[in-house]
Amino acid sequence: MECILGKTINDIELGESASYSKTFTEEDVVAFAKISGDFNPVHLNEEYAKTTMFKSRIVHGALVSSLFSTVFAAQCPGYGCIYFRQDSKFIAPVYLNDTITATVKVIEIQLEKGRVIFDTIAKNQKGDTVVVGSATVYPRKEITINKSSNK
Repeated sequence: MECILGKTINDIELGESASYSKTFTEEDVVAFAKISGDFNPVHLNEEYAKTTMFKSRIVHGALVSSLFSTVFAAQCPGYGCIYFRQDSKFIAPVYLNDTITATVKVIEIQLEKGRVIFDTIAKNQKGDTVVVGSATVYPRKEITINKSSNK
């Protein structure tokens, strides 16, 4: 399988953006609880969740925020980048079977430090904002391949 590396810092443009959408299912929430160890009943128990301000089960905030990682790794800047920092604010709950679109947008390119700052926003299928924040990403380094052969 060929790995197509992502962009270097010199390939990225101010204002560039990319998105990824996912519908969160029961299976996603249960799997994330097992992986993370977060078994809060607001995520797993409908009867309990009905007694909370959400009135129904919600998806883990960290699971929703993980969609930004997908955008960075697969699209902008792409494979080979290092996702260094994420600051997130959870604006609204995400419920089971909500479809969330995570979008990242380049707001600053720090050539001297080799990093890019992104605005991050996630919205549900109704267009309501559910997560906002910013992220710092190090795009892949330029790779020089020495093609000299030994004789």
